Amino acid sequence: MFSIITGSIILSLLHATIPNHWLPVIAIGRKEKWSVSEVTEVTFISAIAHGLSTVIIGFMLGFLGAQMAEKIDHFTHYIAPAILILLGLIFIYRHHNHKHFHLDDDIKKKKSKKKIILALVLAMFLSPCMEIEAYFLLAGTQAKWLIWFIASLYLIITTAGMVLLVRFAYKGVLKLNWHTLEHNAGIITGVTLVATGILAFFIQ
Repeated sequence: MFSIITGSIILSLLHATIPNHWLPVIAIGRKEKWSVSEVTEVTFISAIAHGLSTVIIGFMLGFLGAQMAEKIDHFTHYIAPAILILLGLIFIYRHHNHKHFHLDDDIKKKKSKKKIILALVLAMFLSPCMEIEAYFLLAGTQAKWLIWFIASLYLIITTAGMVLLVRFAYKGVLKLNWHTLEHNAGIITGVTLVATGILAFFIQ
C-alpha cells in the first residue's frame, strides 16, 4: 500500500511538471495578452477538466480491480503488479515519442476568449493521464478508500503544480530546460511503475 501511494505521488508530481500540459496555456496567454490572473484561472479550469477525466477512468479501473481481487486471488498477488511492470516497460520503450497533449492549430486560430477556454478544456478533458491509471487498478485490490485517496492526491498535486508552474513561468521567474524534462518523462514514469510493481509483488 505504501508503494502504491508513493508511486502515485511521484507520478502526480511528474505529471504536473510535464511542459506540454501547461505551456499551451502560456503560449495562448501571451498571444492574447492575458494577465497573470487570467492565465492562472484558465490553467486551473483546464487542470480540473484534465484531472476529472483521469479520475473518472481511475474509479472505473479501481472498482474493477476490487471485483477482480474478490473473485481471483492471483489477481492481487501476481496479475496487478505484473500489469504495473508491463506498463512501466512500455513507457520506458516509447519515452522518446511521448504525445500526451499538444496545442492544436484550431485552438490557436480561435479569437473569442470563451472559445479558446472551451477548446482548451475540451482538449484537456479528452486527454486523460493514462500513466496514473494503473495505480487506481492496483489500489482497488487493496481498499476502496485507497482509490479515493489516490484520486484526491492526483487532483490536488496536478492542479496545484500546473497553476504554480504557469504563474512562475509566465512571469519569467522559472527558467528550466523543459525539453529535457519532457524527453525524460517517459523514462521516469516507466521506472516508477516498474519499481512499484516489483515492490507490490514482494510486499503482499
